Amino acid sequence: MDTVIVDDEPAARRTVRECCEREGDFNVVGEYGDARAALEAIRARPPHVLFLDIQMDSMTGMALARALDPENLPLIVFVTAYDHYALEAFEVSAVDYLLKPFDDVRFKATAVRVRQRRAGQGSGDRRAALESLLEQLERGARARSEAQPRVLAEAGSRMHMLEVSQVEVVEADRNYVRLTIGRETFHARSTLQQAERSFQAQPMLRISRSCLVNMSHVREVSRTPRGDFILVVAGGTTVTSSEGFRDPVRQYLERLKLAPA
Repeated sequence: MDTVIVDDEPAARRTVRECCEREGDFNVVGEYGDARAALEAIRARPPHVLFLDIQMDSMTGMALARALDPENLPLIVFVTAYDHYALEAFEVSAVDYLLKPFDDVRFKATAVRVRQRRAGQGSGDRRAALESLLEQLERGARARSEAQPRVLAEAGSRMHMLEVSQVEVVEADRNYVRLTIGRETFHARSTLQQAERSFQAQPMLRISRSCLVNMSHVREVSRTPRGDFILVVAGGTTVTSSEGFRDPVRQYLERLKLAPA
């Protein structure tokens, strides 16, 4: 199968290329770091399979996918670092995805699905699946862009406007939530569920029934003797996952590991 790889990160292109080479039937005919150059090449010679990064500077993967000839649409595998909200769109779609970073096992599973879909999916089905996915991703992107960028919280007798991107930990505290930024803590009258919606543009991970952690601020991870995760954020605050949330935390951290050489 003629295969094209489009990603503006050279290391990411190399990883996909090496995985394709190990599969044997993926013949890489082009690699592009620039989405616009890739679009011209794909229009001139449509491949059978396209590995397409969603987030690129010159042109998003979604825009490139929409610009492809619908009559010569390749099987598209989106390569993405999107969070769980966006991944829900992929899970219900007939279009496959690879979540960065991925390993050989995950790539092999994708390769199997690509072969199956090439054998059984017509061009009309392919177009419909892609259109449905793009609509869901674009709705998710709008929701993220409209997410609340700042929150009002109290410390002592004063109210403070906090940038949500700076908040490291959110913890339930009776009728309030406690927000941690560095060594400072603030309180806001809210439930943890309401706070989770306000922070949806951030990579927040629930590690217990009462605690959310902004994973962009996590600096250290260790385990307790019973297997729970201990997370240390940039400001020095330490929080521990509960037994009921052990697997979601482990799965999240597994996705962050570099693929073996």
